[in-house]
Amino acid sequence: MSCFLLQDTCPLIKNILLLDSEGKRVAVKYYSDDWPTLSTKLAFEKSVFTKTEKTNARTEAEVTMFDNYIVVYKFIQDLHFFVTGGNDENELILATVLHVFFDAVGLLLRNNMDKLSALENLDLILLCFDEIVDGGIVLETEADVIAGKVVSQGTDGSATLSEQTITQALATARDHLARSLLK
Repeated sequence: MSCFLLQDTCPLIKNILLLDSEGKRVAVKYYSDDWPTLSTKLAFEKSVFTKTEKTNARTEAEVTMFDNYIVVYKFIQDLHFFVTGGNDENELILATVLHVFFDAVGLLLRNNMDKLSALENLDLILLCFDEIVDGGIVLETEADVIAGKVVSQGTDGSATLSEQTITQALATARDHLARSLLK
């Protein structure tokens, strides 16, 4: 039976946050009404950042309890990745979601994981959210599958080259060249 039918027993993600080294939003997605307004969301983000900024979550993910939520987080360069779940959620599942988000973003940014690269490829990161979690329910936990789906959505040919990011435009050009060479 799927988690859609058993939502009471299926782990739920409350939010996924990608903040910069000052605690400002790069990309965020909320799957819960626990923070009903923009101001409550921003206050939560600031509080979580303040609580975790002095930790050393650069080599491995860290877990903390914050305001009755479990928060799993990891930092790289000037990016801070967070996944939040309820206080009764399994930390390992939350950590898995964090790692798949972190790894998928790394693949999409070609391991150039900094704020500038993230902002230049914000569309891909936002698509990542949708491939990993839907309505708080975890859909996928394989980073390469997520990155593949995101890239195929981003370069499906429906957007003109001027509407695509440079990375997407190069990927589209490579695909067209490869297809023409195979003919």
